[in-house]
Amino acid sequence: MPGTANGSANGTRGYPDNVGIINIEFYCPTEYVEQSELEAHDGVSQGKYTIGLGQTRMAICSDREDIHSICLTVTKRLMEKSHITSKDIGFLMVGTETLIDKSKSVKTVLMQLFEDSGNFDVQAIDTTNACFGGTASLFHAIDWIESSNWDGRYAIVVCGDIAVYAAGPARPTGGAGAVAMLIGPQAPLVIDRGVRTHYMKNAYDFFKPDFTSEYPSVDGPLSNACYMEAVYNAYALFRKKFSHSNGLRESDISVDLFDGLVFHAPYCKITSKALARLAFNDFKNDPSPDFVGKYKGLEEYQ
Repeated sequence: MPGTANGSANGTRGYPDNVGIINIEFYCPTEYVEQSELEAHDGVSQGKYTIGLGQTRMAICSDREDIHSICLTVTKRLMEKSHITSKDIGFLMVGTETLIDKSKSVKTVLMQLFEDSGNFDVQAIDTTNACFGGTASLFHAIDWIESSNWDGRYAIVVCGDIAVYAAGPARPTGGAGAVAMLIGPQAPLVIDRGVRTHYMKNAYDFFKPDFTSEYPSVDGPLSNACYMEAVYNAYALFRKKFSHSNGLRESDISVDLFDGLVFHAPYCKITSKALARLAFNDFKNDPSPDFVGKYKGLEEYQ
């Protein structure tokens, strides 16, 4: 898709058509730790990480990699495979909580990919808020393309982290990797307009108050509770917005409506629990008398 992202506008507001994710590139370090071996090293019961958390391997960076290098790699690969040049990009935002420098952003390092073309007119910067930074960057890119500041070029969103934890129960939930997304109009994966929902509150389940340590402070049980609370409330608000904008009843919206659901995965097992929670909430919110067949086995909880 060479050239710029110029797309036709729809409606009276002049929004570009079908704004979303055009292409995705992923990079993960080749080195890893087997979670079964980590169980043995930590002296925990067999299956605690592999079955209890649903983890198999934990990617780790070698001494030749850091957050800058993995983000450079994934961004360069995205542009090459999308057949675009750095001149075609007008917005580049990085979501990360892995810091090498407390002032200089990862985005400024990625600008070395733009030097040969002479394109220094690239908006945005890093955003940092634990794992939500990448999602926020995607939303900002969409907002830029749908705004009066859009100049017809593509946006790139890079999400990358090297997650390391102190020895203990949180360590097997670490890992490393980066994703780069090309954002523009006429995308095969369209981000729906007008139904975006958030759920945010102050909590101290995960934070990094000690500047002398690379490790975060983690309250695992609270973190799990916060995750489920956020999933439930964001979904409940989505049901309300989506049903209103499409002339439906809230009870018409259930997980059966979607071709697939994508969850943030602090560890693998929690995503299946989150999906089960959404399905259970659909059951609780379903006022129809024929719920027995649809939610077989849950009758006693109605």
